[in-house]
Amino acid sequence: MNPKRSSRRRRMNVVMLVIVVLLTSLALIPLISILSYIIYKGAPAINLDFFTKLPAAVGETGGGIGNSIVGTFVLILIASCVGLPVGIMAAIYLNEYMPKGMYSSTIRFVIDVLLGIPSVVIGIFAYLAFVKPIGHFSAWSGGLALAIIMIPIVTRSTEEILRLTPNSMREGSYALGISKWRTILHIVLPYSIKGIVTGIMLGIARVAGETAPLLLTAFGNHFWNTSISEPIASLPAQIFEYAKSPFDDWIQKAWGAAFVLIMLVLLINIAARSLTRSRLKNVD
Repeated sequence: MNPKRSSRRRRMNVVMLVIVVLLTSLALIPLISILSYIIYKGAPAINLDFFTKLPAAVGETGGGIGNSIVGTFVLILIASCVGLPVGIMAAIYLNEYMPKGMYSSTIRFVIDVLLGIPSVVIGIFAYLAFVKPIGHFSAWSGGLALAIIMIPIVTRSTEEILRLTPNSMREGSYALGISKWRTILHIVLPYSIKGIVTGIMLGIARVAGETAPLLLTAFGNHFWNTSISEPIASLPAQIFEYAKSPFDDWIQKAWGAAFVLIMLVLLINIAARSLTRSRLKNVD
């Protein structure tokens, strides 16, 4: 090998490595800045009362956002129970049963359109479809609104992951006489589980911070919710309400709620990664 050419390649490799590191650092600066500022502003509001008590009356100090934390979990659970099965099954159908054709192309087009629709538009649709017919706001209408946002995210990410599964694995399974649905259930899905869970986490993280659809469906509640047929509090709606108030204590609690929301998403991702790692070891 020509020594000059080899030296030039090493220098170019070093230059490109430095460029990549610098660009990665630039991409991380906004993220780290936002996280640091939210922690700086929100951490002082965190105490036991913040997690266990109801919001204080207007103009009074103290209280907490316990009902909003519980409400957020309820809304995410409703959205997940509806959105995850629909999104995953739609992805399996598009990739495994009908990867080509006019029908599948139409479904993919609709999914792409849904991915680009502003959440407030989905909130208006959910209000007209779920709230107006029954005449009042409710937790389940908020969960369904979030599910509509979640479905295209989970469908698109899951389909892309399923495409990465080698066809040789499917062909080997078929050669052994294993049916298509068993091949998908016991070979394709376990092989792709890590990517599928990542897509699920993306969907949950997206809907966990949505505000506009909840203002038009779940609305909000300053008390503990006892039924999914009643309005329910949520962290995004609580942050919106507190952040626009003229009271310093409420603004402080808005920062605290934002801190809790970020930590919630982080813990969900960590838990999913841990469960996925355990699952992959069992599969191996």
